[in-house]
Amino acid sequence: MSNIKLYPLKFQPVYSYRIWGGEKLKTVLNKNYEENSIGESWEISDINESETKVYEGNLKGFTLKQLIKKFKGNFVGNRVYDIFGEDFPLLIKFIDAKTPLSNQVHPSDALAKERHNSFGKNEIWYVMEAEEGAELIVGFNQKITKETYSKHLNNSTLSEILNIEKVKKGDTFYIPTSRVHAIGAGVLLAEI
Repeated sequence: MSNIKLYPLKFQPVYSYRIWGGEKLKTVLNKNYEENSIGESWEISDINESETKVYEGNLKGFTLKQLIKKFKGNFVGNRVYDIFGEDFPLLIKFIDAKTPLSNQVHPSDALAKERHNSFGKNEIWYVMEAEEGAELIVGFNQKITKETYSKHLNNSTLSEILNIEKVKKGDTFYIPTSRVHAIGAGVLLAEI
């Protein structure tokens, strides 16, 4: 490691087209891309085929996995390295929702391991910009049984039991695994 000059690492984002994507990544965050409807800018990612790479300096071109493999606990800390090995445990991205996203639920670590050989996905959302009347769905607005959920799903009235939050710039939400959630139209947020 003595040959490597230490410096703050900056990563080249990975941009993703989404049918619901807008232009705020360009107009608000000054991202540089040519495509339309870019809904996500993955800033720090170790996800296969969407890995961000260092874009300058003597580590230019290195992915997170390559950096961890080379520097181990010196890069991520020994405790993190002991738990996650060469997998980087965070995904950091910006999301621009021009139109509403679908309702989602992410699995727990145990279920994700069983079905996908991966980790579950807790999220933190930080609202960077929100148009007038913008909303997020975060959980249910009442205690829900399987029967109640099934009834509303079958009757196409699921929205009656979802917790809808009006949002503004600066709002923050924690979305643990197994909590239903969705981003509404007109929201630009950071997701960790």
